[in-house]
This record gives sequence, structure tokens and C-alpha cells, in this order.
Amino acid sequence: MFEKLFKLKENNTKVQTEFTAGITTFLTMAYIIIVNPAILSGAGVPFEQVFMATIISAVIGTLMMGLFANYPIAIAPGMGLNAYFATVVATQGLSYQIVFGAVFLAGILFVLLSLTNLRETLINKIPDSLKFGITAGIGLFIAFVGLQNAGIVVPNEANITGLGDLTDPMVMLTIFGLFLTLIFYVLNIRGALFWGMMITGIIAAFTGQLEFEGVVSAPPAPVFFDLDIAGVFSHGLYTVIIAFLLVTLFDTTGTIIGVAEQGGFMKKGKLPRSKQALMADATATTAGAMFGTSPSTAYIESTAGVAAGGRTGLTSLIVAALFAVSIFFTPIISAVANVPAITSPVLIIVGSFMMQGLAKVDWRSFDEAFPAFITLLAMPFTASIATGIAVGFITYPLMKLAKGKGKEVHWLIYVFAVLFLLQLIFFPMS
Repeated sequence: MFEKLFKLKENNTKVQTEFTAGITTFLTMAYIIIVNPAILSGAGVPFEQVFMATIISAVIGTLMMGLFANYPIAIAPGMGLNAYFATVVATQGLSYQIVFGAVFLAGILFVLLSLTNLRETLINKIPDSLKFGITAGIGLFIAFVGLQNAGIVVPNEANITGLGDLTDPMVMLTIFGLFLTLIFYVLNIRGALFWGMMITGIIAAFTGQLEFEGVVSAPPAPVFFDLDIAGVFSHGLYTVIIAFLLVTLFDTTGTIIGVAEQGGFMKKGKLPRSKQALMADATATTAGAMFGTSPSTAYIESTAGVAAGGRTGLTSLIVAALFAVSIFFTPIISAVANVPAITSPVLIIVGSFMMQGLAKVDWRSFDEAFPAFITLLAMPFTASIATGIAVGFITYPLMKLAKGKGKEVHWLIYVFAVLFLLQLIFFPMS
């Protein structure tokens, strides 16, 4: 059955490998189950409502990605977008139901765009230098997140960041887990990332760094359609809709490109079954708004599963199943998500994997090299994938025009360059 659905032999993979990859991806992104409700509850949304909405949107989007697109890419409510949601509620004095209405309308527009060839064309027409810059930028970003979460890198008054306390128990466990996983990977042990996390987690339990009260708990009841669409129009929240749409569009597009490049899914610069892949996150965003969460996006942590050998939608099926089961295991999931030493090593290692594409950038042609450079630089320094994509899209056509090569740039790149410029000027966001 799995062979027929996911074409395992054609993709040079096995059920065991896909299962391991699915667990790896889930463990690296399980934090969203706790973090997303924590952020949105600060905007007044009930914690239990967001908890269930987070899981429901993740299951819907990831299942669609696996069954219809056959890619090992997980979908869930996006970080950054949830923070923007909370900011809109706080700064504009709106009810969270009205802002959910804006997310819902952005999701509907997202679905309509995904039914057309616009998003698919965009992926296929993005210049190679930008694709590689996006991939590398995401790699730097998630590696920085891993270092920061573990406390290896900390804020510093003299510089942007500095070295943390290497004698801190969590930092020491992270470094141990990092080197253990590196050794496993160098020795070509299949599922090295997963086993690195497992052993680190066991050690964390013995040292008292992983603590949880209970294992199983009854899931809360979901809340449906707790949103106010009329309030969106009465308050004129058109720019909020556009902001949600643009950032979700390019955040998830950039992430899908990054994961696809890492997994070798791109064929001659194009992504097969891209329309099905792009419809998954659009549907998840719309469904998530109806249940009570911010927009969904493809997750950069999917690269951890790809690195563990995931090559088909069976990986996504496993991730979706684990999300569904997780509603009964809130205590232990919350505990694991709060121990960065377990997941940070994976993020750091995967970040290094995603640098490979930089070798394909024509560094001798400055009009190709600089857009890639500024894209990969902007993502970790602004802590935003969307901002990195924006500066890349703005810079690339400008340099081509200055070089006298403006006709080589597809018209869609010019359109989105203008849209991104307007976004950065009038409603910049993380």
C-alpha cells in the first residue's frame, strides 16, 4: 500500500527510513504545539483553543502535502506570523476574532492564488542565485535559532550576540548531543539525527533536565469559526490581510524551495507537483483560522527529516499522525519542547547541510552573487525568512537593470519586487 501511494522504490527509500524521518521532523518542530498557544494566548485567545487549532491545521496541511504532493514537508502555524497576529491585536485595539477574520480572508485569497499558475510560475521563475541564497539563508537562520535556543549564543551588549556560558548544564548537554550526532552522521549511521536526539533525551531525563508530570491527558474540545469577518471590513484591515498574504506566500514558498533543494526534488529548476504542495499550506491557513490560529506555513524543520532520509509523503503522513496523537500527550510533549538540548543539535547540523547550494552561485558575476549574499545575510540578522526573500527580490532586478540585463528578468519578479518594497516601507514586520 505504501509503495503504491508514495512510490518508495522510485524515490530510493524504505518504510523504516520514512518512519524515522517523520519522527525526526516531528520532534524538531513539536515546540510549535506549545509555543504557538503561548504567543496567541497573550493576545487573548484561549490557550486550549489555540492548542487544538495548531494541531488541526498541522494535520490538515501535512496530510495534504504527503498524500497529494508526495513530499516530506510538514505544515504548521508559522513562527513570526503568530507574533504579528499578537502585535495587531495589541496595537490596534482589536478583538482576536476580528484578526482571525483577516487571517481567514488571507487564507481564501491564498487558496485562490494556489488554484492558478501564479505561485507555481513564481517558483519556476525565481533565479537560481536567489533560490540558492534562500536555501542558504534558511540554513543560517535555523542554525542560529539552534545556537540561541541552547544558550550557546546569547545577546551581548558589546555586539549583537556573544558566546554563552559553556559551563551551563543545558549548553553542555547541547554540545554533547551535537558532537554525538556529528559522529553518528560521519559514520553513516542511518537515522543519525534521530538517534542523536533520542540518546540526548535519555541523558536529559537522567540528569533531571527533562522532567514531566504525567504522560497522557484528555484533549480539550476544539472551537469552530470563532472569527469576525464583518469586523475586518468595518475596521478597514486591508493592509493586514495583504501583510498576512504576502508574508505567508513568500515564507512558505521560500521554505518549500529550501527543502526541495536539500532533498534534490527540484528538476531542471522546477518543482514537480508544486501546485499540490502549495495548496497544502493555503488550505491549512484557512482551516487554522476557522479553528483559531495564525497562518500556517511549510516548516524549515522538515529539512531535519530530509537529512534523516525522508524522500516521500510517507514522512509527512507520519508527522501528521504524530501531531494527531499528540493531543493526548500534552505533558510529555511540552517537556521535550522545553529542552532545547534535544533539538538544537539537529537544527545546527541541518543548517550546515543547506550551505551546499552556494557552490552553484556564480560568484564572479556580481549581479548574481550579491542578491544571493544579501538574501542569506538578511534572514538570520532580521530573524525573518520573509525579510530575506524581500531584499533578495528587490535587489536582483535592480542590479540586472543596472547591468543592462533587465529583459532577462521575468515580469513577475518585478511585480513582487515592487510589492515587497511597499511592504517594507508601509508595514514592515518580522
